[in-house]
Amino acid sequence: MKATVFISTLFFLLTLVSCNSEPTLQKYFVENSEKKDFIALDVSPNILNVDKTKLSAEQNEALNSFDKMNILAFKADKNNQAEFETERTKVKAILKDSKYQELMKFGSGKDGASVSYVGSDDNIKEFVIFANRKENGFAVVRVLGEDMNPNNIMTLMSILQKSKIDMEQLKPLQELLKK
Repeated sequence: MKATVFISTLFFLLTLVSCNSEPTLQKYFVENSEKKDFIALDVSPNILNVDKTKLSAEQNEALNSFDKMNILAFKADKNNQAEFETERTKVKAILKDSKYQELMKFGSGKDGASVSYVGSDDNIKEFVIFANRKENGFAVVRVLGEDMNPNNIMTLMSILQKSKIDMEQLKPLQELLKK
């Protein structure tokens, strides 16, 4: 009996210690996806609406490395600027974690964008695009996949340009931008 209690207590403590309380983008998405100033979308690869038979081997490899995109956008207006600043600061703090390696950054001052990734150069698990503008708000896009690399992303961009995007999946985001 004592051994069972001891093992149960030990297991509980190990579980408690192993829980990571550090903020992550995934936690941030979950915590904010239902809030009024946010909109969250999960976008599947079929949004590209491409004929896979017309793609090169390199394009097929890039498309197959891409699992989904998670988009979280905050719509800023004159009434929520303090909340906008607070939320933008939270995202910037999460992206400063060493697991997010910054690829590039553009813009200046309070407006701009950055592209970061999680993983190694030849096995990227997640690309993160963070764009913000004080007048409009910000958006965080997580591109999730397996064995992605920078070439895959560039190839996906070329596929994106040639695709017939299924705008139905983006309707909620379009509605947010109209408000």
